[in-house]
Amino acid sequence: MNIAEIMAAVEAGKCVHWANEAYRVHRDSTGQFLIIFAQNGSTIGLTDRSGRRLNGAEADFYVSKSRQGAATGQGRAVRASTLDTPSGDGPG
Repeated sequence: MNIAEIMAAVEAGKCVHWANEAYRVHRDSTGQFLIIFAQNGSTIGLTDRSGRRLNGAEADFYVSKSRQGAATGQGRAVRASTLDTPSGDGPG
């Protein structure tokens, strides 16, 4: 995803991640787009200071397939990494 696609997806309420589901792209109350690591709250800007270069490769950003647990952050990453849920118990 490029910068414009990421920003549009976040503004549309989609759950955008970088590298894995522990890193989520968020827009704060001042309008800044940030990448937040769910486990400890570590934060970096989505782009460099010029706003033209992503802090990460375009290929590493993606929209989450599942909306279940989108607001839970850390718990979602744990659920996504376990395969003990029967396939019929998914969202929907």
